[in-house]
Amino acid sequence: MRIITLILTLLGLTCLGANAQCPAGQLEVQIDVTTDGWGFEGYWELVPGGNPCGSGTIFAGGNTTQLGCSGGTATIGNGYANSTTISEGPWCLTENATYDIKSIDDYNDGGTKYTVKIESFPIYSFTAVGTIDNFSFINSLPPELDASMLTLETSAFMEIGSIDVIGDAENLGATAITSLDINYSIDSGPTVTDALTGLNIAPFTEYNFTHATPWVPTVGGDYTLKVWVSNVNGSAVDSVPANDMITKQITIVGQTPNIISSYTYTGNTFAYTEIGNSTDAISIPMDLDFHPNGELWVVNLGLWNGTGSSGGTTITFYKPGEVGQQSLYRKDSNSKHFMALPTGLAFSLNGNFATSPSVYDANDNGGSPFTGPALWSSDSSIYAQPSGGNGSHLDMLHMSPYAMGIANEKDNIFWVFDSESNDIVKYDFVDDHGPGNTEHGDGKVYRYEDIVVDRIDLTTACHLAFDDDKKWLYIVDAGSLRVIRLDITTGTVGGTPSFTNYDGLATYQKVSGATQEVVVSSGLVKPSGIAVIEDRMLVSDNSNGEIIIYDISAIPATEMTRLQTGSAGVMGLEIGPNGKIWYVNTPNNTVNRIDPDSILPQALAVTTTLTNATVGSCDGTATANVSGGITPYTYSWNSFPVQNGVTATGLCAGNYIITVIDANGTSITANVVIGEDPLSIYDMDAGNLISIYPNPSKGTFIVQISGAGNQIGKSEIVVTNILGKLVYKASVKGSYTTVDLSSAEDGVYFVSLQNQWGKTTRKIIVSH
Repeated sequence: MRIITLILTLLGLTCLGANAQCPAGQLEVQIDVTTDGWGFEGYWELVPGGNPCGSGTIFAGGNTTQLGCSGGTATIGNGYANSTTISEGPWCLTENATYDIKSIDDYNDGGTKYTVKIESFPIYSFTAVGTIDNFSFINSLPPELDASMLTLETSAFMEIGSIDVIGDAENLGATAITSLDINYSIDSGPTVTDALTGLNIAPFTEYNFTHATPWVPTVGGDYTLKVWVSNVNGSAVDSVPANDMITKQITIVGQTPNIISSYTYTGNTFAYTEIGNSTDAISIPMDLDFHPNGELWVVNLGLWNGTGSSGGTTITFYKPGEVGQQSLYRKDSNSKHFMALPTGLAFSLNGNFATSPSVYDANDNGGSPFTGPALWSSDSSIYAQPSGGNGSHLDMLHMSPYAMGIANEKDNIFWVFDSESNDIVKYDFVDDHGPGNTEHGDGKVYRYEDIVVDRIDLTTACHLAFDDDKKWLYIVDAGSLRVIRLDITTGTVGGTPSFTNYDGLATYQKVSGATQEVVVSSGLVKPSGIAVIEDRMLVSDNSNGEIIIYDISAIPATEMTRLQTGSAGVMGLEIGPNGKIWYVNTPNNTVNRIDPDSILPQALAVTTTLTNATVGSCDGTATANVSGGITPYTYSWNSFPVQNGVTATGLCAGNYIITVIDANGTSITANVVIGEDPLSIYDMDAGNLISIYPNPSKGTFIVQISGAGNQIGKSEIVVTNILGKLVYKASVKGSYTTVDLSSAEDGVYFVSLQNQWGKTTRKIIVSH
């Protein structure tokens, strides 16, 4: 026993009882190990920093029976349980010393997560990604006060308009954060500050924020967005100022010009220009889409033969259709599963894309219908690069066999044509699990079972497209020889879908009663591709190669003209950044662009979108949507004071006029009527239930959030006085928030809670 004690002392290690404390010079360390769905595959060791696995081992965990530092052969029933968190330790380790976690995975795909707690603070978190991973940590206490800017969720590519500055801050200190300022600037310009109070950000927890003042760029181009924290708990500087700021390059994408009139003009002729073919490795192309940066991506159907050669492929065209065009063929190492016979490809402004598989079982073993859309990064350092046995995919959800098309709504939210269940499914991947990983638990899936659709066959894609406002989803219901549209803002969530929840998601629900309309019901033989811009819709007919243009300003649509590509087999269809029509021809293995011999000038036009003011508040907004004319545009709202951006904010109920002038001096006006919404807005599924007490209050009161509203992680509390003046605003998490109005005057105030469930307002009386 003396020898053992001597060895432990030399290592700077003392074994702890359940409630023991460490001696001076040592700190208590505990490691929480969270397994993936194959816990038996993992083995790990805790060793002094710099030591190899097996040298000076402090602790060994996981499948110690079958695995070790050199791997082994793991079988079910050994090691840790699946999808479980195991707390190992605690140990007394030398303060300020470095230690290593050696992680071994038998299947070569990692997936085990390690959370290192030092004196109960979860300071470090590591996730294994491959066969052998090494994670180092320093055994030190956190600083007393340290707010860190963690991530910026605002996409790297955004469209002109009102843009929310969204991100995550993290408390890396030992003290709870009760107040801080979130600041941002554009191209080192003026600082825009959102002062947040009434917070309770516990140590080593994240805080998701949406800045109170949106950024409203009016011109496309590249911008530098800087976001930083300051004034943490009233302190001018926190302990680690180096992590206070984060910078991101944002590209504002200009509006796609609507030149469809140049295709319906009878005086024009058209060139059908071949942009790519089999020499670029195009083979059975099913769909195409443009990256926000202008790259053109084409997805090939690929093979399905049960070998490693199975799976779809992509071709990326750089400078498509221009002098110096180049193409790049790529196939992910496990596209057999994650890109199995893809029918569609859709890009998000965040640079990710998703594909839809037209197979029954992506495992190809005669098992259950285990497949669905996969999420990918377009980053060349990630996509189709080695990352373990699961390829480079970012995420996958397995509830749509025979998926015949896909469209992006926003962020990581995609809509899928599910021809196995004959319905439309909304997939929200939320946060991806990283390249080649396996965690799918945060996904959210909503199945629209009463939107009944059907395919023609498994070789004809049924594509989908959103309108400009992302309100209507247009769907090629090929098996019914029609086009329908779905209002995604309607429907009631509730009930369990009939298709099995193979991913074990916490959020998997039906949506019933959504508004649907028949857009086209005749004149189609084998419809496939679709694109929408403003009040025009394009549909490709695979049977004869026609591209049909419709006027959708009224429903049902009116056919305007048919473009004759001259060859059957047209599938995916897209309107490019310059407004021209692009398509793929599947049997010809080509991607093509249609060039009219003249581009007709477009009349200057403006429409508006708005949000009403809340009763007693001047919080309405209005946005001008301009097309035609010559850019750039200038804007003038007759609000008080006059506003000159594309979006006017802080509007009271009333009538307003927006005047738009283009670069030629042509002007156009539009009237906007801002109404008033009632104080209490219906919350879907009673998601927001709030209580305020005491009421009346002497100035300090509690806002309690119950129902689903306290589960979603982000809500905003806004307090206004009887005149609508803002007196308090804070982004909050959790169930309880303390609001301090002790410096406010006596009177009636309105407390509003807003989150994804909607908005709920309550009245409180302050009497000191």
